[in-house]
Amino acid sequence: MKDVSNSKAVRPSAYPKKRPSPYGVSKARKQYSPIYPPQSLVRKTPRAAKAEMIAHRQRDAHIMAMRREGIYVEAEYHDEIRRYMHEMERYTMSSTTSMDQQPEIRWHMRPCLVDFLVEIHFTFRLRPETLYLTLNIIDRYVSRRIVYVKHYQLVGCAALWIAAKFEDAKERVPTVQELAQICRETYEESAFIQMEGHVLQTIQWTLGHPTAEAWLRLICCGPCVEEVKVQHVARFLMEITLFYREFVKFTSSAIALGSLTLARFLCGKGRRIFEETDECLEIVEHLDTRLCKHVNDLSETLVKKYSYAFYSKAATFVVQYYLQGGRFTRQPLVALPMTPVRSRSPRTVTTPTSVSTTASDFSDDMPVTPTSPGYSSDPFSSSYMSDDKENVPSPTFQPAINKQNAEFTPEQYLPHDFVVYGRPALHSLNVSSPRTAVVS
Repeated sequence: MKDVSNSKAVRPSAYPKKRPSPYGVSKARKQYSPIYPPQSLVRKTPRAAKAEMIAHRQRDAHIMAMRREGIYVEAEYHDEIRRYMHEMERYTMSSTTSMDQQPEIRWHMRPCLVDFLVEIHFTFRLRPETLYLTLNIIDRYVSRRIVYVKHYQLVGCAALWIAAKFEDAKERVPTVQELAQICRETYEESAFIQMEGHVLQTIQWTLGHPTAEAWLRLICCGPCVEEVKVQHVARFLMEITLFYREFVKFTSSAIALGSLTLARFLCGKGRRIFEETDECLEIVEHLDTRLCKHVNDLSETLVKKYSYAFYSKAATFVVQYYLQGGRFTRQPLVALPMTPVRSRSPRTVTTPTSVSTTASDFSDDMPVTPTSPGYSSDPFSSSYMSDDKENVPSPTFQPAINKQNAEFTPEQYLPHDFVVYGRPALHSLNVSSPRTAVVS
């Protein structure tokens, strides 16, 4: 029988020891710092946990309120972000000259491909940036590679697949099987994978293109927050620019600003002259001309997409506006108030304005300030001979002299004629020079 008298009583443990590894190798325990213990080991009281949760909720609510007002936490990097976006949009531009040299593809085929991509984009509920990035990838690929008509749709689907992987969530990205089914088994599934790699190599894996949607959000969330309807009309106009050649040469920022300018005009908002540029106004003219002449030729898929109440029925609003004969007109600039300028009138006011009514009381100009009396040192000047010396304007500045305290100049310093004839005699002569009269 086993002696258990000296053995210690074994108490059942709530946390049994970990069994040793059967392979003889056991993992070392993690050494935690006693100064900075991990968050999982720090036990919090219910009151502290509740206070932390309330603080998190208040911080999130404050951030959301700031974002609704157009204030972002990253506002200090705003200028650097815009500068980088301008650099990237210039770097990722396509060339219409190179696209014109395609042997088989013509510009009248572009609306068919864009209409097909808009339908797929709307069916899978992809983000708006995905559609603009898709067209940018297509344009850059077509600018560098020769594309045949039979591969044009394949390039478009591969570009949409790449853009969806870059912009959208994983569960919304279409699969290869779905793309092949959408194309009615025209291409094999391996063709999409092969074309995807070829497109990425051609564009050098550069996918950070600032789209027109990104620029529109940046503009609308700036100092002046736009209404929802204005934003929806601007998005409808921006997607119209994807269909036609004349808009390919413009940058994304110019397209976003031009579409927003026209949308503000259609919705009856005021102009923002400080934001308008030459490219912006040129885009507005292109859009206005096309909608005025070919409003019935717009894509049915695009019009149907923006006819829902979710988009404020932007397509219906724009189409009705141009069917009724509306056009974009440049509103004249409002004249700023001018400072009144004193006009030089030939009429001389001889009485102060406080005594009687003068000519300046009946005009909008500033009242004429009475001039101070000025005395000229020239004894033959007309101002010296005039009886009314109060309001006679002097052409040049003359210092005022106090005649009572003025000292008389000794005769040895005066001219010879002045000493001989004296001041009254000089005034009575009707000759050009007194010396000439004496000699004669």
